[in-house]
Amino acid sequence: MPEAIPEGVDLARLRAYFVDEVPGATDQPLTAELIAGGRSNLTYTISDGTSTWVLRRPPLGHVLPTAHDMAREYRVMTALARTGVPVPRTYALCEDVEVNGAPFYVMEKVDGIIYRDGVSLSGVGHDAARRLSEELVDVLARIHTVDYEQVGLGEFGHPDGFLERQIRRWGQQWERSKTRELPGVDEIARRLRAALPESGPPTIVHGDYRLDNTMMASDDPGRIVAVLDWEMSTLGDPLADLGLFLLYWGNAGAQIIATGPAIDAQAGYLTSDEVVERYALQSGRRVDALDWYVVFAFYKLAIIVEGINARFQMGKTLGEGFDVMGETVVGLIDGALERANQSSIPALRG
Repeated sequence: MPEAIPEGVDLARLRAYFVDEVPGATDQPLTAELIAGGRSNLTYTISDGTSTWVLRRPPLGHVLPTAHDMAREYRVMTALARTGVPVPRTYALCEDVEVNGAPFYVMEKVDGIIYRDGVSLSGVGHDAARRLSEELVDVLARIHTVDYEQVGLGEFGHPDGFLERQIRRWGQQWERSKTRELPGVDEIARRLRAALPESGPPTIVHGDYRLDNTMMASDDPGRIVAVLDWEMSTLGDPLADLGLFLLYWGNAGAQIIATGPAIDAQAGYLTSDEVVERYALQSGRRVDALDWYVVFAFYKLAIIVEGINARFQMGKTLGEGFDVMGETVVGLIDGALERANQSSIPALRG
């Protein structure tokens, strides 16, 4: 009995495309497998029996404007291949929706380990956990030191007014995604606007940098072999990346999206304070307004999760674990208000 083809890939049409556009592809029937773990864009392994690649495409439904931009992911990874940032090799970008029903791109299948949960992290020893933590911080700082003009990404974003524009953009995404009224979202946005910090020099911003969006070497959990999931990358304030990373790092409210609650300083991982200290040292940036960036991270993640919840309610998600997304949004909003209320920044306290 032939294996079931996962939803979201048209293997007959892709076969011809791969022969014409993907180096090394043979004219043999393709097989596909959905890679578990992603809550947003869909990721598949595609094989012709000789070679295996990875294909990325947008979700099946409720695609927001400016979100799930395949060309953006493809472009930034292609540019970063010439830097010290570890990214998969890119092979082909297809924006013709006739081929597979949506834009997609094809990239190298990198061998390594993605630590998605506490079970996979349980085998990481104390010393390796520290090296893993340090590598995550160092690679983030490395992303933020890339000369984006030199690698051809000078027009990749509009860094002037980045933070104010981000608040406005995510507020619009909330209006398009929300499945109920949650007044806390508007209150957080109001405080963020009132406490807007002054950004330092702009950099490439990953937009969703966290442990399970990186792949570690199979033989060394302290070495990243690929940074993945660049769908929200742009040019802007790099501390937005650090704020989101800190939200995931040991925060139980983000556990449904990332591996946060498994990050335990007692097991050898850096504490949040140590993460901040190391990032400041590696990047040379001031980090005294980080409360704002962490609250913004709560706000942004709550809206992302509400979009996933909306797709789940429409029956447009693949995989399991989506039924708790709605309550996760409420927890993230509460977390944002709690962090804001405890901040040393007066306007953030409301």
